[in-house]
This record gives sequence, structure tokens and C-alpha cells, in this order.
Amino acid sequence: MALEDFCSFRNNPHLWTPASLLPPLQNPASSTPGIPKHNHSGRRRSELSNKDDGPPLHLSLPPASAARCLMPTVRRPFPLTHGTTTLGFVFQGGVIAAADTRASAGGLVACPEVHKIIPVHSHLVVTSSGSGADCVLWARALEREIRLYRLRHGRVLSVRGTAKLLAFMLHPFKGTDVCVALTLSREGPKVIYVCSDGARLQGELFSVGSGSPYAYGILDGGLRWTLSREEAFSLAREAVFRATHRDAYSGNNVDLVYITEKGWSRRDREDLKEEYYTRKEEIGKIVEERCRKTD
Repeated sequence: MALEDFCSFRNNPHLWTPASLLPPLQNPASSTPGIPKHNHSGRRRSELSNKDDGPPLHLSLPPASAARCLMPTVRRPFPLTHGTTTLGFVFQGGVIAAADTRASAGGLVACPEVHKIIPVHSHLVVTSSGSGADCVLWARALEREIRLYRLRHGRVLSVRGTAKLLAFMLHPFKGTDVCVALTLSREGPKVIYVCSDGARLQGELFSVGSGSPYAYGILDGGLRWTLSREEAFSLAREAVFRATHRDAYSGNNVDLVYITEKGWSRRDREDLKEEYYTRKEEIGKIVEERCRKTD
């Protein structure tokens, strides 16, 4: 594969640890005998687990020292500072995920129309922040593992199991240049945050990225369990808009995804510039009305 050639796995097979040498993820006494083992491309041995809320596969992952060796040692000519604004929260109607669409590299707007909300399957989406290439790579790897799990077991992996699997995949790269923060949102409803250092947190509200402090300022004041669907959409749009107004690394548009028991649905992308001028006109009318009352 191209990725294996790029990472020199074929030329350095000792950097890739076989599954038989990894410590077990569960008590050996609780494992089911006779479970078949699979070999992916002759390099990864996977073992099925009978726990739905745990990591479904014993993945072959490089040790921490090998993961650091795989990172490029060439110094970058200048630091590529990146930022974003993503959020997800739970309310009585389901789960809302929202994100801006700006990809930045330092002071450069690399792309104004990226997709930071990535569907994994019909009832699970991922919001990504960090290095764009890393986020896309790990989101695709996660989608592949979930498809394999569904083919082998005939059912979809739970969101808690998915979060554990992703944290397990990312943990060996702790302390390297890998920069990934993914928020998994699913009907149920559940929102789980997973970081590139292996951290995994579950809650009802998460906002990640350089614009998250401004988004939290809006969400903490307006989020209620009893919100209607339109009120939830308005709150998420307002949070992203306020974050992009103050954060230079976020902006351009807002994407909104609504997740219910029937699956996820995406609303039409909205231009935040139009939102800015609309709010400015509203503020101008309020000021004019106050001036008339004063006169």
C-alpha cells in the first residue's frame, strides 16, 4: 500500500509489532476459545472480542518509540499554526454537531470550504479539529475498522466501543507530532471526545478548537434539555458564529448535522458573512429605535 511505502513499514518490518506480542486488552479467562484470527495484508493480526462496549479488535500498533521514529525529522521552515471551531451537544430531540469550514495554516486561509463533520455510518458522525491530514487519516481508519466489525459480527459497534477503539489506536502516538481531536456524536444520545494522546471523555456538551472558548460562552448560557429542534439549530449556529467573529482561525461557513434515532441529516451550509451583516442590521435598527424613544 502507498501508506506502508511512505512509512517504510515494508523496509522496516520490525517497527510494526505483531498482535501476539501486545498485552491482552481483557482478562484471558474471559476470552472465548475458538475465535478465528484474521491477518490483514500479512501484517496485522486481529482478534475479535465478545464485548460490545470494548475495543472490538486487537490491533497491531507500533510501540511509542517506533511511532516517534516514523515522524519526519526535517524541521519545518515555519510553524503552521492551525485552529477551528467544532461543537456537539445533547438535547431532548437528539444530538447536534456543528463546525466552521475554514482550514488555516498560520496566517494563511488554506481552504475556506472544508468538511469538518465526517459521517462514519448512518447514526454516527465525527467532528474533527487539529491537523487536517491527521484528522482525515484517522477518521478513515476508524470508518474502515467499524465496517470490518459490522461484517464480522453483523451489528454496528456501539459509540462507547468506537471511542475506546479510537483511543486505543491513537495512544501509541502520544508525544509525537500527530494532532487529532475527534468528537463522536450519536443518537442515544451520546457525545464522546477523543484526543490524540488517548484521552476519552463522555459528556453532554463539547466544543473543541481555538474558537471553543467563545462557543462555550454562548452554549453555557443557552443550552437546555428542553430545546426544540429549531432552537437547538439556532443555538449551535450562534455559537459557531460568535466564535468565528472573534477567532481568526475559524470562519467562512457553518455546517450543522442533526442526529436522531432515524439517522443523521445535514442542513444546508450557511454563509457566516450573511449572518454577520444580518446581525449588524438588526443592531442598527435597535439603536435607531432607542434614539427615537430618547428624543
